[in-house]
Order: sequence, then C-alpha cells, then structure tokens
Amino acid sequence: MSGVYSARYAGESKDSKANMRKVLSELQNKTDSSARFRTVIALIIGDDEYLMEGAVEGIIISEARGEAGFGYDPIFVPNGFKDTFAELGAEAKNTISHRAEAIKKLKQLIDEKQNN
Repeated sequence: MSGVYSARYAGESKDSKANMRKVLSELQNKTDSSARFRTVIALIIGDDEYLMEGAVEGIIISEARGEAGFGYDPIFVPNGFKDTFAELGAEAKNTISHRAEAIKKLKQLIDEKQNN
C-alpha cells in the first residue's frame, strides 16, 4: 500500500496507533509477518524522467516497541536488526531506511548529471 493509503489504513483520521492496531489484528494467526517499506522519488529534467527506489525488508512484530520515529516504526524490525525503527532512533534509521536509499540514488544521479 502506498503512503497516502497507509496513513489512512484504519480510517480517515490518520491515527498511527489505530493503523498499527489494525495491522496487528490482521496478522493474528498468520505465520508470515514479513513487510517492506518502499519509497520512490521522481525527478524530471526537461523531457527526461528518473525514478529512484529505496526499500527495506523486515518483519512486523506483535507489539509496539520504542518511542522514536512515526507511523509503523514501532512495529517494524528491519532484517539484520533486533530493534524496531522506533528503537533504533533517527540517526540509525536514516542510514538504512527506504527513504535514505532512494535519496542516495537521487544524489548519485544529480552528481552524475552535474559531471556530464
């Protein structure tokens, strides 16, 4: 689901806690809790369109942990970590997140275009 829809997953109020409760409710009795955060950044230069994608794989855990971050961060543990995005804190999260990956690709593209 995209960001516009994920923010309203439990209704128009865009209540993060309600969204997490709904996800956890829907995952009850399921064996697969794998999840992915994904971002796509579009850049248009003249007639050229560039899309940079970033993704981070992980799992949804059964209860919220941590105070940092926003949205689904308290229930998302990225692969290779034991802490949720909310427990990792902004500095660590911003080095591995889907947004960070897409922004790195955007920066690389801009650097390439400036050097040509």
